[in-house]
Order: sequence, then C-alpha cells, then structure tokens
Amino acid sequence: MKLRQTWRWFGPSDPVTLDDILQTGAEGIVTALHHVPHGELWTVDDIRKRKELIMSKGLTWDVVESVTIHEEIKTRSGRYQHWIELYKQTLRNLAECGINIVTYNFMPVNDWTRTNLDLTMKDGSKALYFNWYDMALFDIYILERPGAADDYPAEVLAEAEKRFKQSTKESRENLANIVMFGIPGEKKASIPEMRQKLALYRDIDRNALRENLVYFLSQITPVADEVGIKLAIHPDDPPYDILGLPRIVRNMDDYAYILSSVPAASNGACFCTGSLGASFDNDLPDMARKMGNKIHFVHLRNVKKDAAGNFYEDDHLGGDVDMYAVMTEILRIQQGLGSSIPFRPDHGHQMLDDLKKSTNPGYSCIGRLRGLAELRGLELGIVKANGWN
Repeated sequence: MKLRQTWRWFGPSDPVTLDDILQTGAEGIVTALHHVPHGELWTVDDIRKRKELIMSKGLTWDVVESVTIHEEIKTRSGRYQHWIELYKQTLRNLAECGINIVTYNFMPVNDWTRTNLDLTMKDGSKALYFNWYDMALFDIYILERPGAADDYPAEVLAEAEKRFKQSTKESRENLANIVMFGIPGEKKASIPEMRQKLALYRDIDRNALRENLVYFLSQITPVADEVGIKLAIHPDDPPYDILGLPRIVRNMDDYAYILSSVPAASNGACFCTGSLGASFDNDLPDMARKMGNKIHFVHLRNVKKDAAGNFYEDDHLGGDVDMYAVMTEILRIQQGLGSSIPFRPDHGHQMLDDLKKSTNPGYSCIGRLRGLAELRGLELGIVKANGWN
C-alpha cells in the first residue's frame, strides 16, 4: 500500500493549473477556500463548487489546508465563541461534501515566515530562506516592536544593525513584504496592521496560548468526531518564537501536550518535515514513531541549517532531514492502519522554465514535480525492501 499522493493548489488563480497537476502523478488535491475571510463560514455551495471543479479534471479533493482560525479564537477574546460556532459548522459542511481531513495551524498573527523568497542555489534554481539577521532587522528597525532587541543575541544584533545601515528604503520595503507575505491568494498585512495584531498578544504567554488551543479543540473535536473528520495541526514555521510571539507547536513535547490534553479520535497532527526539521532539537524519525496513527497528513520537504540556525529549503532528498528514515516510519505506521496516509511534496525550488514565470513562492510546479518523483522512488524502494504490499 502506497501513501496517497496529493498536491497543494491555491484555487483557480493558482499559476499551476489542475491540468498541470494531472500530469504530475498526484492523485488528490489539497486546497482551501482562500477567498473566504478568516473565520467566516464555508458554505456547502462554495465547497461543492470547488469540489466539482477538481473532480471535473479527474482529481479528488483529499485534504483541506487550511480552515483558518480567527485571531479572536487564538486570543480567546471578543467574539471568539461566535467564530468557534462558525468553525464547527464549516466542519459539518465539509463532512457533508465528503471531505474528511482538515489541516490548520495555531500560529499567532503571522503564518509561515521567511526572509528571502528567491535564494539562488548553486545550480541556479531559487529556494526559500530564513535568516535571523534579516528577521532582527525587520523586527527592530522596520516593525519597531518595543523590546525587540532583547529577543536576539549580541551577534545577531550587531549583524542586523550593520545590514540596516547598508539597506535602502526599497530593500527594507522588500524585506517587510517577504516577512509578511502570508498565504498566496490572501490579503497581505501592512506594518500598522501587524503592530495592531501584535498588541493583542501583549498579555498572552506560552501557557495562555496553549490553554486557548486546548479550549478550541475541546469545542470542535466533538463535532469532528461526530461527522468523521480528522484534524491535523501543522507545526509552527519556523519552530521558534518570533516577533515576541510564543510558538506552541514546535517539538514532540508540544505535540504530546496537544494530543493528550484533548484525547479525541479526531485530534491529530500534520507531520511537516520542513517545519520540524528547522530545529536542531527535533529527531524526526523518533517523533513520527511516537505520534503513530495520530499523524493524519504529511508534508515532506527538507531544510539545510547553519550553525546560527538560519536555514534554506534544500532538495527533498538533501538537507538535514533523514528522509529515508522518516519515510520508513510513516510507511510502517500506514501498514498498521491498513489505509493510505496522504502526503504532499511540500515546497520546491523554482527551476527550469518556471524561472521565467510568475509563481507562488515555494509552490512552482517543476520543483515540486521533481520532489514528488524523488519521494515516490524512495517510497517504492522502502516498500520493496520491507516486503510491504
């Protein structure tokens, strides 16, 4: 039994079309209704329209990524109970349409964060990159977050100051746009909006944010259990506190807390090797082994870190993540389940003809196609070597 091969698609405006995806070998689509504002209801009509569009090309809608959580739920303030009720109804509507895996994250304010979207690799392809020096430059000198300088070591502060003095207005604006890039197809934040959102977390520390997540899960998992939906929380990306905000899905201890605090059948994980692999402390094969059948969805990508913790996204079979060991553990879990676990080749280098095109950062076609091909080959070798069907 092989893993279910899926592909992330950002909807009709995605430069990579469903016709393109059909040629990659992917069987299912991972998508979301990105035009729906965060927290608002996904109607059955909207869901069905998207599903029918996908099915018209001979593909299936396998995973939702993501049903975004309203910020008032994360801060447990304002109309948070209202947004939770809408979230419950969205889950019911998805189940009614036959979609039963929902990925989400609990990252406050900012989603995945990078400081460079087109790092040139040795072969001329382009990769995503996270650099602490540029992150500090943005945080201290562009965002001007109070107390930001206290969050960085002396060597990072010195390099950030040096880079700021050498920067131009244009380069600073470019860096700000990259850090606040967010999800393709969704509204981009401005500096004033970012400051306003950060202010909401002034009195929310790690423990408070954890409690807010557990409360949210205690509210929605009974509905998910009832309608047969599997929830998959995505790890923080990067798995470090940034912008003065706590990150609570970074390692095995965090996952153990989340899964044990709400022991519902629906409560599970999205196992993202890129996000988790950006930490020196995470042993990914061991984490997969410990999570076991609580892994409901898998993202496979690789990262290469330097001594300072800066990292770029490497080839899928390159980098610091032992993809062979991770894939072996995932396939072993699947053998016990007796059903396929969906995975997607996460991110990919912009390369070959895609270098001449406008693409969503990390989500150009050819780099992900290369990754999918490599991962499929790795999977076949592991399955054959172990005598698995």
